[in-house]
Amino acid sequence: MLEIWQLDDELWFPPVQLALEEPNGLLAFGGDLSPERLLLAYSKGIFPWFSEGEPILWWSPAPRMVLFPKEIKVSRSLRKRLKRNDFKITFNQAFSQVIHFCAALRENREGTWISKEMETAYNQLHQQGFAHSVEVWQEEELVGGLYGLALGRVFFGESMFSRVSDASKVALVALARHLEALEFELIDCQVYSPHLASLGAREIGREEFLSFLKQGVEV
Repeated sequence: MLEIWQLDDELWFPPVQLALEEPNGLLAFGGDLSPERLLLAYSKGIFPWFSEGEPILWWSPAPRMVLFPKEIKVSRSLRKRLKRNDFKITFNQAFSQVIHFCAALRENREGTWISKEMETAYNQLHQQGFAHSVEVWQEEELVGGLYGLALGRVFFGESMFSRVSDASKVALVALARHLEALEFELIDCQVYSPHLASLGAREIGREEFLSFLKQGVEV
């Protein structure tokens, strides 16, 4: 029998080693999206992922997709695009717009997991200085970006969007270069995707990932 832990009002999570293998990483359900619970979750390598109208589901998959900032891959075509200098990059200038565009893009394609409740929760974390965004502008229009959480020297990527070709790639390259300069350990990308792999992200085992969290995360 598969066991999924039910959370209550108390701030706690079961050990991530108890997460299911199928579906990969499902650990618990319930609880809330308070800033305190979210910060505790990320510090332990756990993140929420659920669809609108469903209970809150908490995940910690293995292996874990990560990007070491110095390993970012910039293709020849992307390098040419960057040299054209037709994008402007900013940080933390339009957080609420970025998360809103991420939610809208996913809803149009496949149904969104970024509910209004999630938007509110991450906007609160942004106001508290934990959640951050990268914006990509073309003239005065926001055409791409990403957002996530920074705890200590680990950045937990959540979602990205692109309204013109390459804009989300430009955002990730800008983030990686910025974090490398700040001596961040890694960017958590959660689960494998060919898109992230093409940019240099790779999978590592759970224990290795947890060791990076132990060394690099501060809450």
